[in-house]
Amino acid sequence: MPSFRIGSAFGVPVKLDLTFLLVLPLFAYIIGSRIESTAELFNDVLGAGLSVNALTGGATPWLIGVVAAVGLFACVLAHEFGHSLVAMHYGFPIDSITLWIFGGIASLSELPEDWKQELQIAIAGPAVSVAIGIGAYALSTVVPAGNDQVTYVLLYLGVLNVALAVFNLLPAFPMDGGRVLRALLGRTRSFAEATRIAANVGKWLAILMGLLGLFRLDIILVGIAFFVYIAAAGEAQQVITKAAFEGVQVQDVMTPVDRLHVVSPDVSVTELLQRMVRERHTGYPVIENGEPVGVVTLGDAREVREVERDAYEVREIMSTDLVTIAPDGEAMTALTRMQEHGVGRLLVVDDGMLVGLLSRSDLMAALDVLREGGELAESATAGRPPVDRPT
Repeated sequence: MPSFRIGSAFGVPVKLDLTFLLVLPLFAYIIGSRIESTAELFNDVLGAGLSVNALTGGATPWLIGVVAAVGLFACVLAHEFGHSLVAMHYGFPIDSITLWIFGGIASLSELPEDWKQELQIAIAGPAVSVAIGIGAYALSTVVPAGNDQVTYVLLYLGVLNVALAVFNLLPAFPMDGGRVLRALLGRTRSFAEATRIAANVGKWLAILMGLLGLFRLDIILVGIAFFVYIAAAGEAQQVITKAAFEGVQVQDVMTPVDRLHVVSPDVSVTELLQRMVRERHTGYPVIENGEPVGVVTLGDAREVREVERDAYEVREIMSTDLVTIAPDGEAMTALTRMQEHGVGRLLVVDDGMLVGLLSRSDLMAALDVLREGGELAESATAGRPPVDRPT
């Protein structure tokens, strides 16, 4: 869902996803409706000495619910900054931190492939949560008598932060514990192999969490399980694709210009459609004096009424918002650029001149070949002792 920026800290933009605005009142309601049972639990287990009457009278439960819910998400934000500051220390910029329905996400612009760095980044968040939990509990013990509402909120945040830290350390990749698992696996395995194993563990744990959530009718747990499963599969796919494309350049997989079907900007729309039918193409680079000036597609041509197609030229309907890449660019960079711009092909340009075209199908075909080659190489070396990696 859409998100909007609310500020920044340490140079990192902080965003709120719309789902956060939907779930915040729900969390406030849940916290407020369970104050009596939770306060009794604090009294029995922690000897808090809270007055249930002082906490449940009038609108007090709902005020406590709002304060505790906002405090909880503030703690989640601190948790994400724990990850972010350690990542920035190692030179990994943070695109943003986003608060959403299931907590927070720190978006790293690049994943650390050194296991020691990933381990420290992964445990930084839970460490911050534990520190907040201990600090909140310590503060609750020095609150003056008669301020049971403040004591309750501090105890609630203290206990919940420790519980969240423990939950986050479950080896359900890509949660913190899953990243710890990948880091430890990365001591003796490649980054891609460690990711594959951690992602598989994460997906199985997600299935178990989902089943538990269904059994308990816990929609939040089911949602977390779904997110973990999808995110684990997605990141594993990205890492494995990046590993397969390592060392592969755009010029290795593109269609060179001498094999391309291109069109001139002064061609009529009628002639363009005839070529599309004849050559079975639905899009063409538009070239003028060897330079790309646009891209025209079947959808562009269809927007012109049939009776006007002889009068319109390609230059009048083509898109001039070109997404390009250099021939020596990395194949993985090209794939990422396609995803960012929502396009299926990139014009390959060198010194302003078109030298080729790279489509998503070109990349997928190359990926299939590279994966097949990797699997053959792996099977050929099966049974050999692993090579020790320096740590």
